[in-house]
Amino acid sequence: MKAQQGIPSGLPAARYYRANDPQWHWLEERDDPEVSAFLEAANQQQADWFAPLAPLEEALYQSHLARRELAVTSLKTTLDHFTFWNETGAEDDYPCWWRHPNHQPEQHECFFDVRARAAEHDFYDMGDMALSPDEQWLAWTEDTQGDERFTLWLKALPSGTPVQLLSDIGAGLCWAEDQTATTATLLFTRFDDTQRPDSVWRFSLSLTEPSASKEPVLVLREEDPEFWLGIGKTRSRSWLLLESGSKDTSEIYLLPAHSPDSAPLCIQQRQAGVEYHIDHRPGSFYRLHNQTGAHFQLDFLPESQLGQPQLNWQSLIAHREDATLEGVDAFSWGLMLAERDHAQAQVRLRRLLFNAHHSCTLDEYLALPEQPCSQMLEDAPHFDTQVLRLREESFTQPPSWYSLDLTSGERTLLKRVPVYGNLQPEQLISRRLWANSRDGEQVPVSVVMRADLADQPLPTLLYGYGAYGDALDPWFSIARLELLERGAAFAVAHVRGGGERGEPWYLNGKMAHKENSFDDFLAAREALVEEGVSDAQRIAAYGASAGGLLVGTCINRAPEKFCAALLDVPFLDVLRTMQNPELPLTTAEYSEWGNPEDPEVAERIGAYSPIDNIKAQAYPALWIEGSWFDTRVSYWEPAKFYAQVAQQQQGSAPILMRTDMSSGHGGASGRFKAWRDTARQDAFILWALGLHSQASLTSE
Repeated sequence: MKAQQGIPSGLPAARYYRANDPQWHWLEERDDPEVSAFLEAANQQQADWFAPLAPLEEALYQSHLARRELAVTSLKTTLDHFTFWNETGAEDDYPCWWRHPNHQPEQHECFFDVRARAAEHDFYDMGDMALSPDEQWLAWTEDTQGDERFTLWLKALPSGTPVQLLSDIGAGLCWAEDQTATTATLLFTRFDDTQRPDSVWRFSLSLTEPSASKEPVLVLREEDPEFWLGIGKTRSRSWLLLESGSKDTSEIYLLPAHSPDSAPLCIQQRQAGVEYHIDHRPGSFYRLHNQTGAHFQLDFLPESQLGQPQLNWQSLIAHREDATLEGVDAFSWGLMLAERDHAQAQVRLRRLLFNAHHSCTLDEYLALPEQPCSQMLEDAPHFDTQVLRLREESFTQPPSWYSLDLTSGERTLLKRVPVYGNLQPEQLISRRLWANSRDGEQVPVSVVMRADLADQPLPTLLYGYGAYGDALDPWFSIARLELLERGAAFAVAHVRGGGERGEPWYLNGKMAHKENSFDDFLAAREALVEEGVSDAQRIAAYGASAGGLLVGTCINRAPEKFCAALLDVPFLDVLRTMQNPELPLTTAEYSEWGNPEDPEVAERIGAYSPIDNIKAQAYPALWIEGSWFDTRVSYWEPAKFYAQVAQQQQGSAPILMRTDMSSGHGGASGRFKAWRDTARQDAFILWALGLHSQASLTSE
């Protein structure tokens, strides 16, 4: 170990530099004690620099708590036998789950105390909870390290002793419908060596002596390293779904839910580039697919044809150019569809009602409270329910839950997240801008700010993601109010690679088109300045995970455009990671970024991979966060990026990194730790935007 010339000798990047490894690949050796020593040294550097901002962090944290309802009771959900809900105490990180027999609320009882489970561990994450068909048994998975490898537990309700059944499995669980007084079947997934869920297993449980249950039986194995397996069940409770999928191709197998030991039946063989989803109503299967067009269409199949060599799918909703069909939910009376309007980048819910002959008798869109907003169908466990539960929110309005009576059309407010403090939702304003990208494409940009400051350029936090087709639909954030009240604007760049404007928006920001994402983000930044929304000298960028790739590339290319950037568990070493198929996720990502075994693909990825394009220049202030147990973005990606940027920094802005040594990709477990982390990040952002000394502003 020898200090490198050119940077202050006290910095970790100088003290731990190895001349024979200028790329810092040695940081990938987790068991090397110098690796943890380097990370701890970087943590100490960050802590020392941050010390003057610690009072601001504390003020932000306390103010955040004061704005929020800390004692939270969820909405109640009525199943066949019991009504279920959870309650989180004002000082608790985790909830308790309660139930009472239907129509007998006085007989309520706590049947699962997550607080007690988490109290024994530094890190705790609940993977999945699944109730048996008779609602008398609870199965759940939990991760107590942060590496997303889960342990399966089972208990009789309400107060049976938990029994550990399996370890090192996937998070998801699904009960079959074959339960008897003494036996039941549970399905789960297992991983291969790269932590890919490659197999579905059937576990025949003994309900009289769970620890003596039979060994699990393999149901389906997926050999293709680009495909992951998942499990589900139709709302009709008739079929189990074994879903194998890559980033752009689907294949689904059916199992009768009442006889899960049957052989899986593939409803449609995989075809490269064809994605589809399946749902069921007695008499019909529904297939949402992109086989005939990128925006998806909806077909149906008479159930009587199942198993025949040739299936005669019939079109129900044809492919359209102006909208993408994103989801289908089947009920006894018909279907609910999620449909995204491309022009407005807005999802709408659409209801189809069928008669006994499968003729559509009603086709209507549900009303929206405002645009843009998020409106989604909450879980509705009863197949024949005539009352739906909707969740609505926007950049200015907190989440609200409504019941919608399909018979009368009546909407009833069930719950709205309360907001306390000086700054209230009605004092905010949201705008939608359109940025002109390099190739002329119009890119939506969402902005929220205080209404009384909307006539002047504001310091701005610009958020970006844009990968995997995920859409950043409008969402409300109580923590964000801390930034807005102090005079900042918050903006979202809906770049290509996301799903905000349908499937083509995603396709035009991946693989060979990935450059569009970077152009769009920088165009969004320019539009904010040109429209008078943002102060050109005070724009900070934020990106997490694949959003870190987006922001990392943009600050390499145009560091002068940003006063700071926050990179949270960022995917930065793209080329090297994609060249290592032994790492978790790599093979599944080939259809997103490409396989660099192809020299042209390697050259393309290398042209934007953030860690491969660091150069001697004045970088803005950087706050980089990683997690020691992260299996999605290995801790060494942010660490190597931090070290190399610190070496190349030609300006005076700080380059800082913090590694959480007890968590994974999702960050700290427990809501108070997560809120503390947010307050710390926000303190840095306010410092970078020049608002750190500004007191919280009270809007009259």
